[in-house]
Amino acid sequence: MEQKLKRESLCVQAGWTPKKGEPRVLPIYQSTTFKYDNSEQMARLFDLEDTGYFYTRLQNPTNDAVADKIARLEGGIGAMLTSSGQAANFYAVFNICQAGDHFITSNTIYGGTFNLFGVTLKKLGIECSFVDPDWDDERIEAEFRPNTKCFFGETISNPGGNVFDIERFARLAHTHGVPLIIDNTFATPINCRPFEWGADIVTHSTTKYMDGHAVSVGGAVVDSGNFDWEAQADKFPGLCQPDESYHGLTYTKAFGKMAYMVKATAQLMRDLGSIQSPQNAFLLNLGLETLHLRMPQHCKNAQAVAEFLEQDERVAWVNYCGLKNNKYYELGQKYLPGGSCGVVAFGLKGTREDAIRFMDHLKMVGIVTHVADARTCVLHPASHTHRQLSDEQLREAGVAPDLIRLSVGIEHIDDILSDIRQALNSM
Repeated sequence: MEQKLKRESLCVQAGWTPKKGEPRVLPIYQSTTFKYDNSEQMARLFDLEDTGYFYTRLQNPTNDAVADKIARLEGGIGAMLTSSGQAANFYAVFNICQAGDHFITSNTIYGGTFNLFGVTLKKLGIECSFVDPDWDDERIEAEFRPNTKCFFGETISNPGGNVFDIERFARLAHTHGVPLIIDNTFATPINCRPFEWGADIVTHSTTKYMDGHAVSVGGAVVDSGNFDWEAQADKFPGLCQPDESYHGLTYTKAFGKMAYMVKATAQLMRDLGSIQSPQNAFLLNLGLETLHLRMPQHCKNAQAVAEFLEQDERVAWVNYCGLKNNKYYELGQKYLPGGSCGVVAFGLKGTREDAIRFMDHLKMVGIVTHVADARTCVLHPASHTHRQLSDEQLREAGVAPDLIRLSVGIEHIDDILSDIRQALNSM
C-alpha cells in the first residue's frame, strides 16, 4: 500500500520515483519524439488504446512527472501542464464548451482571463456572464441557462485579493448540473485545496508561486474526478458522445473518471498545442520543491505589510483577508486558515498620479508586470495591466482605479517595510 504523504513531502517527493540506477533528480526529456519497435505499437498509441509517449506535444515524461506532483498536491486524479495560466483557463473551459454554449464567472477575476472570457471566447461563439460574488443566491441563479456549462472563480482574486466562497458556489453550480472551476494560483494547494470544498476542476498559472522565481511561464489543469459527466450526458456531448476524430471513441465510456483529462490532452492539446516545454517543467519542479517553505514566509511578510499600511494615515484602504476587520476575514479563516498569499491590495489617499509617484519612489521593490514570486514587486493595474479599461469598466471588473497590487516577497520584512515607508515619505 502506497504511503500517504503530507503536502510538504509531496512537494519534494511526488511525481518522479527513480528505479535502480536512474537519476535521483527528475531529468529533462528534451526530445520531440519517442521510438517504438513496430508500427502496431505506434498505431495503438494514436488510437488511445495504449499508454506511452510518442510526441511531446501530447505527452512527455518530464511534464507528466510534474503534472502528477501538482495533481497529488491538489488531491486530484490527473493533471495536464500548459504553456501558460491563460492556456490552462482556456482549456479548462473549452474542454466542455463549444459554439452556442454559455458559462458564468466571477467578475473579480484576473484582467487577462476577464478579456479571454468576455471577448475572445465570444468570437468562438461561447458566451460568458459575469456576476458579482456578493450577489445573493437568487440573483446569481437567475444567470444560469439551459446551455450553461460551468461556473468559474478564483480562490483569491487577482489583483483585488477577494476571497471566493468555494463551497457556496460549488453548491450553486451543482444545483444546475455544472462543474465549478477554480483558479487556485494565489493560494496554491499549500494554503487551499478547492476540491475539499466541492470544486471539480482547478487551474493554475504555475508562473507564479509554484515556479516562485519568475523564470518560466506555465499553467496546469487538474481534475478532481468527482463530477459525474454521464449524469448530465446531454449537457456535455464532447465527453459523453462519440469523438469522430478518434474513430467514434466516447471518453466517459473508455476512460471513466479520467475522461475530462484524457479529452483535454488527446483532443485540445493535440489540436491547439499549448504545451509546456520540458525545460520549463523541469524548472517548475525545482520551484515546487520549496513551495511549502516559501508560502508561509510570503504570508508572514504580507500580514506585516498589511498591518503597517492599515495604520498609515496616507493609505485610504487595504484589502488583505488576514486583517481581522477585513470583509473577507471569515472566509479567509474558513478556506485559508494557514495563510492566504503574499498579495496585498491597497489604495492611497489622493489621485491616480499619487499612486504612480509612490511606486516610482520605491527602491528595492520593483515595478514589474509579474506577481507572486520571491521578490517583492508592485503594479498599478489601472495604469498597466488594465489600462485599456475605463474607470467604470475597472469597477465592473472588481478593480478600483486607485488599487495598487503589492506582491510581498520573501526578503527580510524590515527591508520591505523600510522601502515602503521611504516611498510614502517621498511623495
